[in-house]
Amino acid sequence: MPKDEKKKSNWRDKYRFSIINDHTLEEVWKIILTRYNAFLLVTFILLFLVWGTSTLISFTNLREFIPGYPDVTMRRNILMSAIRLDSLDRELKLRDKYFDNLNKIITGGQPVGMKLLQDSTKNYKAISFNTSPKDSILRARVENEERYNLTLGTSSPETVSGLATLHFFPPVKGIVSGRYDLRTKHFGTDIVTKPRALVSAVLDGTVIFTGWTMETGFVIEVQHQNNIVSVYKHNAGLLKETGDLVRAGDAISIVGDSGEMYTSGPHLHFEVWYKGSPLDPEKHIIF
Repeated sequence: MPKDEKKKSNWRDKYRFSIINDHTLEEVWKIILTRYNAFLLVTFILLFLVWGTSTLISFTNLREFIPGYPDVTMRRNILMSAIRLDSLDRELKLRDKYFDNLNKIITGGQPVGMKLLQDSTKNYKAISFNTSPKDSILRARVENEERYNLTLGTSSPETVSGLATLHFFPPVKGIVSGRYDLRTKHFGTDIVTKPRALVSAVLDGTVIFTGWTMETGFVIEVQHQNNIVSVYKHNAGLLKETGDLVRAGDAISIVGDSGEMYTSGPHLHFEVWYKGSPLDPEKHIIF
């Protein structure tokens, strides 16, 4: 027989593997394989082991034992950090937009997002503004009356009789921990109350500002009649948005300890402003 045919026939030779009882010499189990079949069997077993190991690692907690793979706690912290980072980025964008709009309003520009709707049927360029004699007389009379008015400037407007008829609803009930003091530029009153207590609007009005600052945390401001503005700072959360109408006693925020400055614990910093000047809240409200 040629040498090549002898090599080929070796792959077709059959081999018997058997298990024999040592006492009875009885053949218990046997298997007959060729070299080719044995190679295929070993390959199949190896592939099955690789597939089984990959499946166990992919779909079970065994993957956490791999060095460098994050565990459940680490992945949860990574997810929460991503959520907080996204929220912080949104707050920074809102703050930048607020200051940009405020700067444009002060310089006489148009805030971002506002659309001026004009009547296309009218020619606004042809409008002329002329002062009437009655308007000139009124202006001269007001200027003459206010020339020697000693109440202008830094004096407090708390003597205005119109405020005496107003009934201020207490924003919270608690203990006053910080009083109004113009010398230290503390323009409000600090009230300590139970944690996460509801903060109420002191009068009917419209929310003109809701936001977050690094110094005073979550802040909400409400515009009332008679040029009165109430300010609530260091809140844990806000329940109203800018433009919402509120009634006296309506819940508008939650007492907290937000802000990195001017706070040493959960409390409400409350301010009342009248025509651009601060008032002492304790002279109008019993906390």
